[in-house]
Amino acid sequence: MNELLNKEVFQDTCSIGWDLISQYEYPFEVLPHIGEYIVKLGQSLPEERFEKRGENVWIAKSATVAPTAYINGPAIIDEEAEIRHCAFIRGNALVGKGAVVGNSTELKNVILFDGVQVPHYNYVGDSILGYKSHMGAGSITSNVKSDKTLVEIRVGEEKVATGLKKMGAVLGSFVEVGCGSILNPGTVIGSNSNVYPLSSVRGFVAGGSIYKKQGEVVEKR
Repeated sequence: MNELLNKEVFQDTCSIGWDLISQYEYPFEVLPHIGEYIVKLGQSLPEERFEKRGENVWIAKSATVAPTAYINGPAIIDEEAEIRHCAFIRGNALVGKGAVVGNSTELKNVILFDGVQVPHYNYVGDSILGYKSHMGAGSITSNVKSDKTLVEIRVGEEKVATGLKKMGAVLGSFVEVGCGSILNPGTVIGSNSNVYPLSSVRGFVAGGSIYKKQGEVVEKR
């Protein structure tokens, strides 16, 4: 299970949420605490750099937010982030520095590290996306199993219990997810990996990999 440790999955600590992540061993342990962390952190943010807009919503003054975007708290939008036309932030969302949340993208109970891009028609729920990871157009995280049982993470032949009914995906740094892909509940992708377009990804994918399809994952050269 060492592959799933936060210190292994996240090779970069570039996130306003790192203080929360570092309190836990595994990413799935972080997910239930995002909302309360945002509320506590938001109250301590410097007023010269952040402004409070509505209940438990803090937005950096250097961030760009389209007038058509909807942001429900608790939420923090960090500096230089861009929230584009018709983005839908449902709450419990921590958006990092320079991140892009694009047209018709929906966020719910997430941490986006600095530089993350979810720019076109993405759904990201109950997930953590590492530094400068990118989800191609129409790629989504599926966060509930069809039979509504608790999410498990497959690591080879082993199944790791999360104790969660809702868990989407965890991406390490510089992960590239191809357009139209589905990251099934409990997907964990290590840093510097690429996922082919139109993929259906499940379980643990080692860092430095190219995910072509289920059962065909090769090491980058």
